[in-house]
Amino acid sequence: MRRLLIAALVLALAGCSARSATSSSDVPSKSAPGGSAAQGDFGTLKNVCHDGSPKAVTSQGVTTTDIKVGVFSDVGFTKNPEFVNAAKVFTSWCNDAGGINGRQLVPTTRDAKLFEGRQRMIEACREDFALVGGGTAFDGTAVKDRLKCLLPEFPAQSVQLEAFGADLSVQTLPAGVGYASYPGYYSWLIKEAYPDSAGHIGIISGDIPTTKVLANEAKELLPALGGKVTYTDLYPAAGVADWTPYAQTIKSKKLKGLIFNGDFASLAKLEQALTNTGYKLDWVDANNNAYGPAFIKLAGTALDTQTNFADLSGFSPLEQASGNPATKKVVGLFAKYAPGAQVTLPALRAFSAWLLFASAASDCAELTRKCVYDNTVKQKAWTGGGLQAPADLTSPTNPPTCFNVVKATSKGWTAADFKPDQGAYRCDEQPYKYKKSYGKPATLADVGKSMADLK
Repeated sequence: MRRLLIAALVLALAGCSARSATSSSDVPSKSAPGGSAAQGDFGTLKNVCHDGSPKAVTSQGVTTTDIKVGVFSDVGFTKNPEFVNAAKVFTSWCNDAGGINGRQLVPTTRDAKLFEGRQRMIEACREDFALVGGGTAFDGTAVKDRLKCLLPEFPAQSVQLEAFGADLSVQTLPAGVGYASYPGYYSWLIKEAYPDSAGHIGIISGDIPTTKVLANEAKELLPALGGKVTYTDLYPAAGVADWTPYAQTIKSKKLKGLIFNGDFASLAKLEQALTNTGYKLDWVDANNNAYGPAFIKLAGTALDTQTNFADLSGFSPLEQASGNPATKKVVGLFAKYAPGAQVTLPALRAFSAWLLFASAASDCAELTRKCVYDNTVKQKAWTGGGLQAPADLTSPTNPPTCFNVVKATSKGWTAADFKPDQGAYRCDEQPYKYKKSYGKPATLADVGKSMADLK
């Protein structure tokens, strides 16, 4: 799950630059109170947002009329507004339905621009009630600042080991601290889909710390599943002018499976080089960075030769939106409140995070950080109203249990034949606990705090 922001990390260390941007308030237009109960329903979640009579104010970022919420993003660098758009769409819909017991949600973009996470966190600590539906590539740099000010977060995704599963952070998918993220996916690939590939697997990663850790994790996991890694390599974060030498090495080593931990633009070039050399892999783990139309366009006809897969970790594919009411509703809400904005996998994850926060906050008679946090960690089978497979959020050490796989073709992404057993998902994933340590998330104890300090 940490792989969702690999592309941003690789680009960051390539020395790319972006124009300066300041944090901005993305306040949706406020509607008159009194939205109907049906307006505030989302899939299987009922009355998520609704009118009410707010009681006395006891928390930072909360007034009798508003709730100020921070949304972390790297939009000033990446120019990708998916988290900003998701915040605008969700809060506009929620506010139209009456808000959180009558209070309007006011999202504020905290644009870290990759390298300004601590500055934005300090601002959030002064102003926000909570952080919701965001993510930034270098989130580990600011996590201790967040814990010092006891600021809960409900992120769309976490990346660095210090932030992934940290205290006062509740993700809508199991963090599984200490456990492998993709055991079911890789087991399916090498035991069921392509058993002949098990002894001939390669890993290529961007030359940055995060992807090196991912490679080391895979090198421990795959042998435990019956696989064998026979080739590993790094590619420079600054980019590769010619991928032919990598393709020739893959061919000479007779690899059959390839895990690619990096940006999808580089993967597209590698696959074109592989195809030009006349070599076909059994499978490529493109990782979920590649899930979207951009990779399809870049890889082009190479996808007619190379077979690419990605594990969506239990989120319903966008290509099946017409058959899933919750995903269909997100697409419809984007069309209404952010016409022209692309719905992406990270945007779906952000939406699930917003739903988690709003549902928890709506159940608080007195709106406090402790009440919201406590309500979120009571969820034993969170589905985001139907956006995702059931997830147990009661502990950050709970391992993943469900997965789902999509396949890339030159015509687009489609569901793979991975034998789902629970709707669109396969939920027989056997957890694998790492024997080695690859780092640990930050805790309240690291900053001299405890859960007793959360009010």
